[in-house]
Amino acid sequence: SLSEPLKTEMGLKDLYAGAKEISLETRVLNMSPAKQFSRKDGSSFFLRSMTVYDNNSTASVKLWDEKANLPGIENIKPGDLIKIIKAYVKSDLNGEPTINIGTGANLQTVQNDSDIPNIDNITKDVSELQEGQKDLVVSGMIDGMISGMEFTNSRGQPGKALRMRLKGKDGNSMRVVLWGQDESVIPNMISQDAKVRLLGVKVRSGNQGIEIHGNESTLIEIEGGKEAEPIIARILSISTNENGNKMILGVDKDKKLFNISDFSNSTNVFSEGDVIELMPSKAYGNSITLDDNSFVRKLDDDEKILSLSKIRTKINDVKVDGTYCIEAIVLKVPERREVQTKTGESIALSEMFVEDDTGQIWVKGWRNQARLIETCEIGEIISITGLNARSGLEGRIDLFLTAFSKITKKN
Repeated sequence: SLSEPLKTEMGLKDLYAGAKEISLETRVLNMSPAKQFSRKDGSSFFLRSMTVYDNNSTASVKLWDEKANLPGIENIKPGDLIKIIKAYVKSDLNGEPTINIGTGANLQTVQNDSDIPNIDNITKDVSELQEGQKDLVVSGMIDGMISGMEFTNSRGQPGKALRMRLKGKDGNSMRVVLWGQDESVIPNMISQDAKVRLLGVKVRSGNQGIEIHGNESTLIEIEGGKEAEPIIARILSISTNENGNKMILGVDKDKKLFNISDFSNSTNVFSEGDVIELMPSKAYGNSITLDDNSFVRKLDDDEKILSLSKIRTKINDVKVDGTYCIEAIVLKVPERREVQTKTGESIALSEMFVEDDTGQIWVKGWRNQARLIETCEIGEIISITGLNARSGLEGRIDLFLTAFSKITKKN
């Protein structure tokens, strides 16, 4: 009869605040766990949010009360086709239309075919990202450590975040911050260059170019998670960071370099040149963490694992993105300058020009590493470990000190 409301089938781009009883077919991009909140009168309610997408748009969906815990909702996966029935639309804090599923509305999975692309077809590589994009599915390779951090937000409440870098197909890497997440979502062992996919992130501008930001609804898929395996390596250099932790550069029999961070003081008895076996608590590619759950012991020397003098690279053979140890003579007095970041912070950058019998190169260091460079003098022959090669100006390559670098004077 005419008195029944019309059931409107629409696309996400047609949504507007105030629309009622809308029904649409979309795919799920990501979904948060259900959370319990209190109302002013003391009663409590559940809320779960998800992001959905169709051919040309994305939208946020809020599921209220019993709809947040619909039977089978935990089994919904990214890319699943769902039908949203008789929902209403309100503006969120940013003025974006948000789909609300409360009493009288419903959500069900659909098995039929759809022309809405699947998750693989909407995944973008890190190298394709542009500032301002949101509700993205992004893929890249883990570049270095994944670390958790805790902080206090502007309202004085404790917060947490997960930080990492992802490298795109063009070899450039981008900083990632996932607010509200911690290391419990990450496997303890991730192979070198593991592929990662983040579902539900946005691109913002940060201190050093654009960054990928996610939240507690962002899903993390990591290929190459594996069980812990013991690592046998020779210690090439040992340095100490500002917190007193040992930062060790090691190498295995395949000439693979490892950055070993010791938070347990279990390596204090070892010296440079020792061969050790370690069972790490975490290993992300070549970044190894030792804590009180780890195990380390010294082994008999093994000539199959090369020593520092045999692992060094000639300046001429340095390639972008590699990690190197070199021996060279200082040609110019090290120079220090202060560099302003976008946030107004002033950071020390020191650089020196060095050469060996194959070529010349700039060696640079930020912050604490800048101080290491300042201890060097013209004419000194120095051995440096743990340098990262980055592309510099006019097509040249620069070497940057890392937290695992050590400079040893030879003359």
